[in-house]
Amino acid sequence: MVAVARDDAHRFSKPLRDEIVLVGGHGIEGDAHAGATVRRRSRFRGTWTEPNVRQVHLLQSELFDELAVEGREVGPGELGENVTTVGLDLLALPLGTRIRLGDAAEVELTGLRNPCVQIDRFQPGLMKRLIRRDGAGATHRRAGVMAVVIESGRVRPGDPVSVVLPPAPHEPLPVV
Repeated sequence: MVAVARDDAHRFSKPLRDEIVLVGGHGIEGDAHAGATVRRRSRFRGTWTEPNVRQVHLLQSELFDELAVEGREVGPGELGENVTTVGLDLLALPLGTRIRLGDAAEVELTGLRNPCVQIDRFQPGLMKRLIRRDGAGATHRRAGVMAVVIESGRVRPGDPVSVVLPPAPHEPLPVV
C-alpha cells in the first residue's frame, strides 16, 4: 500500500495520513464519507436511509504513472481516494471481492467509482482521461473502486494488501 488519506469535510482531495482507522459497517473514522447510509448529496435519492456503498475509495497508483505520460501530475489522495495501492489491478476485480488491508481491516468491493465534474474542477480536462471508450464503444472508468468496511482495523502506508475473490461465477463491478 502506497498511501492512506481521509478528510473530515467534503472536499475533493484528501490529506495524506500516517494511518486511518476502518470501522466495520461504518467506513473510515473521521472521514466525511463514513456512515452506514448515504452521505453525499450527489448520491441522495430521496431518503438518507439508503446503504452507503461508497465508504472507502481505493485507487491504484499505476494510474498516476499513466496520467504522467499524458502530461498530468496527480498524486496520492488528490483524486479523493482513501487507500492508494500498488501492483493490484483493482479495476479488473469482480463484485464482492474482499481486500485485506494491513493486519485486520477488510473491505468488500461494491463498484467502480463514477467520475464526477469535480475532477475537471481539480484539473480541467482530467475527466476525459479517467473515462475512456475502447474500439467497440465500451466505456472504461479508471477512477478507482468503492468498498464497504467488513472488518475494522488500522491501516498504514506500507501495510500488506491481499485479495480474496468471491465464489464463481464472477460479476463485473457496477458503477456506483
